[in-house]
Amino acid sequence: MNEKQQKRVKLLIDRYPMLAIVEKEIEEVFDILKNCYKRGGKLLIGGNGGSAADAEHIVGELMKGFKSQRTIASDMQEKLCNVDKDMGRVLADDLQGALPAIALGNHLALNSAFANDVDGDQVYAQQVWGYGKKEDVLWAISTSGNACNIKYAIVTAKAKGMTVVGLTGKDGGYLGEKADVSIIVPESETYLVQELHLPIYHCLCLMLEDEFF
Repeated sequence: MNEKQQKRVKLLIDRYPMLAIVEKEIEEVFDILKNCYKRGGKLLIGGNGGSAADAEHIVGELMKGFKSQRTIASDMQEKLCNVDKDMGRVLADDLQGALPAIALGNHLALNSAFANDVDGDQVYAQQVWGYGKKEDVLWAISTSGNACNIKYAIVTAKAKGMTVVGLTGKDGGYLGEKADVSIIVPESETYLVQELHLPIYHCLCLMLEDEFF
């Protein structure tokens, strides 16, 4: 990590001292996400209920500017203008650099069809099977670590050679056991776990933006 990223983690721990026990895991997860993007991979992010909303939230921070404007490269601006002078200029001014990320809960037709035709617990696994490549990372979010659809997704990701990182609570459950690195926050009540998840993933998204933009 560079100095700015180290300051991000320090600020997080200063604001949430109870997270000091997972500082090492936060730094390890950052390294995994950073290396994923450096090798041309993407993130597949899955959670249930409030954690599904967290997955969407993370995608929103990664796929557009978070704290930085992320102006696209001049050669890409030129290519847009070469396709259409007027619309290309607008796009060149407005498009922002993106870190590819997909929230697994956000595909209504696919998810409902697979749940109806096969098994709702395996919906995320089907998406990991279809989207996942060896260079990608599955970012699994489960407050207990034992959500069945997350467990199936982990098995599928591992079989495809993907790295798995976890954001969970309680004792970590299955996710804590199977993930390459899992951030297990020191809370057991679902809403309290989720309250600690948000500042952690905000910190990670800021660190990634510092790295690439």
